[in-house]
Amino acid sequence: MIDLIEIYNSKGETQIEVKFENDTVWLSLNQISVLFGRDKSVISRHLRNIYIENELEESSTVAKNATVQMEGNRKVTRETVLYNLDAIISVGYRVNSKQGTKFRIWATNKLKDILIKGFAINQSRLNELQQSIKLIHAVTLSDSIEKSQTKEIIELLSEYALGLEILDGYDNQTLEIREISEQVSYKIDYQEAKFAIRQLRDKFGGSTLFGNEKDDSFKSSIATINQTFDGKELYFSIEEKAANLLYFVVKNHSFNDGNKRIAAWLFVWYLNKNNYLYTNSGKLKIDNNALAAITLMVALSKSDEKELMIRVIINSINKLNK
Repeated sequence: MIDLIEIYNSKGETQIEVKFENDTVWLSLNQISVLFGRDKSVISRHLRNIYIENELEESSTVAKNATVQMEGNRKVTRETVLYNLDAIISVGYRVNSKQGTKFRIWATNKLKDILIKGFAINQSRLNELQQSIKLIHAVTLSDSIEKSQTKEIIELLSEYALGLEILDGYDNQTLEIREISEQVSYKIDYQEAKFAIRQLRDKFGGSTLFGNEKDDSFKSSIATINQTFDGKELYFSIEEKAANLLYFVVKNHSFNDGNKRIAAWLFVWYLNKNNYLYTNSGKLKIDNNALAAITLMVALSKSDEKELMIRVIINSINKLNK
């Protein structure tokens, strides 16, 4: 997401600089105080109660921002505590619901605009890359430059070829499931999956709410992935099972906290269990950025786009990733 500062102006009543970063907005205690027209001590008390009552997880809604400024002849570093949109709105509901609602609507619309802007920039870069590949290909058919010079460039650009092909199939609704592996060696087990989630919580210091099941939907998701019909697996390839696991965990919101992180973790955990996380050359089939992008794409997708999302995930990890 593009990081930037926007000015929030509520009909001349309130004007504050709002920081947009990591798919949310951030305000300091002082700014929240100005936004809702309440003393800092009041805002601070409400924030403290929000975290004590486990309404929100402090670690995921608070960030610290260090700034350097000159004081006389000295450079002084000061640390500012920032609170994200979830925390801001929670305070708003307690002290000024009308202003809180107005700010939420403004911030949500701005976030959408920023996401669209970011997509447009990425699309522009993609178009440039596609044109570059066509140009390089044309050059290789001529004798205008040394073949050794073009070989290095082509090898670099070829790493993007599969991603470009998936994007093209996505845009034109022509993605197909192909080159999949039916050598499923590990059948996902509900209790083992729960243990893997606990490992994730311990690894990253998650809250007590992290990984707590709200209902039986996670157990149901595992059962669906393992489901058979007339003696045959409903999902018979590693890619299909992994893709549906990621999709179900994200979309079913089975846990009180951490659904997207849990989905991404279980996705790579399951691939690794089936010895399918790495390519033949020893590289990850899907890197961190790609995994985050796909997980967010699933979260933002509509219910009628499920099959398309599944095909995108499958084509990202199939046998063509060598």
